[in-house]
Parts: sequence; structure tokens; C-alpha cells
Amino acid sequence: MNIIESTRIAHYLNCKLTLLHVGKNTPEKSDEINAIISKSEHSDLTIDVIWKEGNPESVIAEACLDLKIDLLILGALQREKKFQFYVGSIARKLTRKVNCSVLLLIKPSEKRIPCKHVVVNGLNAPETPMAIQHAFYFSSLLGAQQITIVEEILPKEIRVTVEDDRSLKKANIIKQRLRHREESRVNNIVCALPKNITQNIKVKTQSIFGKRGYSIGHYAEVVRADLLVMNAPIKTGIWDRIFPHDIEYILSDLPTDLLIVRK
Repeated sequence: MNIIESTRIAHYLNCKLTLLHVGKNTPEKSDEINAIISKSEHSDLTIDVIWKEGNPESVIAEACLDLKIDLLILGALQREKKFQFYVGSIARKLTRKVNCSVLLLIKPSEKRIPCKHVVVNGLNAPETPMAIQHAFYFSSLLGAQQITIVEEILPKEIRVTVEDDRSLKKANIIKQRLRHREESRVNNIVCALPKNITQNIKVKTQSIFGKRGYSIGHYAEVVRADLLVMNAPIKTGIWDRIFPHDIEYILSDLPTDLLIVRK
């Protein structure tokens, strides 16, 4: 159902859709793809079907560069087995490798399931305002009713060892100050966004103290978010697989559909 879901997304984004099939072009496969496209409610879209043979990971990565793709849509398994986490599935490898934004779909469907709740990373990073803007843009197009911006705060920022009631009170005061600081920062980002993409959407901020990446993934799963929006990973070396950070936790156990935003 990835093709039907892709035509739906392309329709909402008002953009051209390129379907890339890695494999030999045969009449049977061509007829199958055309039949799936004809089932879509947006079959009138401008759609190019490209056939290429070779290693799927390399072919797709090269195509994203050559065709100047803005958004790569991929189907992905919700959970990776331990071995797959270190080796990496094709979808997750491409997520780390390509130079464009990536949308991972874990449950593509033939009939549209309304998007109601979007969760977006509110991490204090240079790329975060762009991720939040994309979250609002997608939410406005998909008709989402709520966006929750999650600020992940590292526990070490509290800098207090809780040993008694006095230290507990001090830790709680620091936590509250950190929450206010993060909420103020995020509110400034939202206020600077175009009004046409923020209107009619309920905005909530949520501060979470915990391991970055893991915390927001768990939160998105608990609140049953329909879409999680994150900054693109900065580090992609082998050490980041052995010692996972931020988005690697999410990629190994996807809580919902995931949009990774790149410039």
C-alpha cells in the first residue's frame, strides 16, 4: 500500500511523485504498478515511474541526488531485531545516508486514516525551528488537530543529588525553572511561524527529563501520535550504531510514522 499512501501524500503536498522500482522492468510488474495507481483516489497526479537495477540502497540514494528529491517516502518495519539494528535495514540505512527529508511509514493503508496528533522534537538545536515549521505545515495539510512539542531535558542539567527532603525540593525547583526556560524558547519559535500554518491547531508543550531520542519515542507511543517529526541525525558513523544516540533509538523501534527533516 506504499504507492497509494505516497500518491495521497503527494496530493496533500501538491507536488510531483516519482515512483522508483529497483528491479527489472517486466510487463507483469508494470501492469501491477499501474493497477495500484489506478486504485488511488489521486490517480490524476503527475507520476513518473522509473526502473533501475542494482543494489537498492545505492540506487535509491543516487536517485535522490540525481533527481533532486525533496522527500523520500519509505515503508519500514516497526521494530528491528538486535542483529538488524547493528547491520541496519535498507530503510534505516537510507534514512542516515540520503541528503533529503525522509518519511518512514510503518502502517501504510489503502484507505486514509485521519492524522489527529503530531509530536515534534523541541530540542535546543539550530535545526529545531525548521523541524517545528515542517510539523505545522504537515499538520495543516493533513488536518491534524493537535501538535505536541516535546523538549527533552537531560537529567544531568538538574545538577542536584537527591538525598533528603531539602535536596528533593531544590531539584524540583530547578526542574520547574528548566521547564519554564524550554517552554519560553519553544513558544518564541511558534510565534515566529506563519499564521496560516498554525491557526486551528492546538499546541501543547511537554518537557521530559530523560535520555534524548528514547524519551520522545516513548512519549509518542504512549500518546498514540499519528506522526513523529524529528531533526535529521548529525552523526552517522559506526560508533553511533554501537553507542546509540538521539534518533537511533527511534529508528530501532519506531513508535509511529516518522518524518525526519533535512534542509
